[in-house]
Amino acid sequence: MATKKSTAAKPVTRRTLPPSKPRNVDQREREFLTPAEVKKLIEAAREMGRHGDRDALLILMSYRHALRVGELIALQWEQVKLEGKKLQVTRMKNGDDSVHFLEADELSALRKIKREYPESDYVFCSERQGPLSSRTVHWIVSRAGENAGMKFSVHPHMLRHSKGFQLANKGIDTRSIQAYFGHKNIQHTANYTKSEKTHFKDFGKDL
Repeated sequence: MATKKSTAAKPVTRRTLPPSKPRNVDQREREFLTPAEVKKLIEAAREMGRHGDRDALLILMSYRHALRVGELIALQWEQVKLEGKKLQVTRMKNGDDSVHFLEADELSALRKIKREYPESDYVFCSERQGPLSSRTVHWIVSRAGENAGMKFSVHPHMLRHSKGFQLANKGIDTRSIQAYFGHKNIQHTANYTKSEKTHFKDFGKDL
């Protein structure tokens, strides 16, 4: 007599899913750096290797001009007016373009890396004279953070946030920060005004 085959369903093996990305708040207590921390980051980058001058300037300009990684790696010499001391900032994400002023230390550093990489159209280029990749920029900033002894991981977009908080804490009005950052929506800019508990200090001293 033939035995009847079992029709019981086999247990379904659950596919192993990749680990979910940890939240930023679980990795670090804040998403910006203080000016003193940015300075330490720049100094650490300058000591990292033979491209130290390039990497230090990369961090400095990312911070000062609130550049996204894509805006930084796309930056070309035609946007830099060394004699006029100005920088044409072309924003991504449908942001508003603007013209920023270049400080003396930036001008000096820009002239130096232009001599070191004379064949490239891009301000921040690789040894092949092409633009840096976003992955390389992330590596540069992350490694500089480690070498600077930061207690938390550092990524490039923190430099943009850092400038926003620095300007807000300096008392720069929100509309001016919005124009500097190229934000279409002022609500994005308003996030930078929520940083300090002492923001309202002395507001009541009117009599």
